[in-house]
Amino acid sequence: MNVVIKINDEVKEKMIEYYKDKKRDKVIPYTVFQAKDEDTVITMYESGKVMFQGPSADVDAAMWGTVLSNTKEKKEEQKKLDEKYYNCSAVGSDEVGTGDYFGPIVVTATYVSRDNVKFLEDLGIRDSKKVTDEFILKVTPELIKKIPYRSIILTNKEYNEKYSTNLNMNKIKAVMHNKVLYQIMTELKPEVDYIIVDEFAREARYYDYIKDVPNIQRGITFVQKAEDKNLAVGAASIISRYIFLKEFAKLQDEVGMPLPKGAGPNVDEAGEELVNKYGEEKLKEVAKYNFRNTQRILKTLIY
Repeated sequence: MNVVIKINDEVKEKMIEYYKDKKRDKVIPYTVFQAKDEDTVITMYESGKVMFQGPSADVDAAMWGTVLSNTKEKKEEQKKLDEKYYNCSAVGSDEVGTGDYFGPIVVTATYVSRDNVKFLEDLGIRDSKKVTDEFILKVTPELIKKIPYRSIILTNKEYNEKYSTNLNMNKIKAVMHNKVLYQIMTELKPEVDYIIVDEFAREARYYDYIKDVPNIQRGITFVQKAEDKNLAVGAASIISRYIFLKEFAKLQDEVGMPLPKGAGPNVDEAGEELVNKYGEEKLKEVAKYNFRNTQRILKTLIY
């Protein structure tokens, strides 16, 4: 699927910042950059047009298309639409770690009743990407005392064993989301207005990803930027990040060296040090081996 949108200068700067750690190294004439974000290739042209290519191209493009059309009227219209996902009883799920070369992928589902909305507001719960790790380490112990949740951790060793052309990142995420959602719905049997997942894939694509798993959770509402619109998803984001940070600390203790988060140049430097210390096989245990960082670390990238 190919989707092309026209952007203004404000959105252009936001996109350059957002994709800075996901840029491809090759230079293409008449482009500002080309980046790879999971299953989507994003190409920004000097003309101000941006092309999204891949199975989730429409989802990724819609995010920036919304930014572009963010007029006062659109904001009011969207605000009314989003309110129904906020003051409600919901189960929501979110993941962290998919963009980090080191560290696991963690997916969490939480159940937040309407009665607990005020409690989460008072804690300052929101998308984990918008708060500090220090905040997360401080509030999550209080959060999990009151909010029921289910989490699953996929180590990078397991990720590397599973990843293939037939099992990509979005499919792995879908399987993990389905598992925690099914667990919390069947074990707690909560009364909910919505089961909400941040829309990383269209509904039909999501269910296609999980069609072969034994237990499938149905009745999901897919919402773009759901972690900002629903506190169950926001809480799931916080708990996932908390678990990720704890597992990341264990990983650093295991290798006896600090490891950067993300997938930027500092990650490459740490990867080279890790290979010098333990050998290439260690990367297959602690890193997502299919990331382009591996090629740069092992000096196999062809420019």
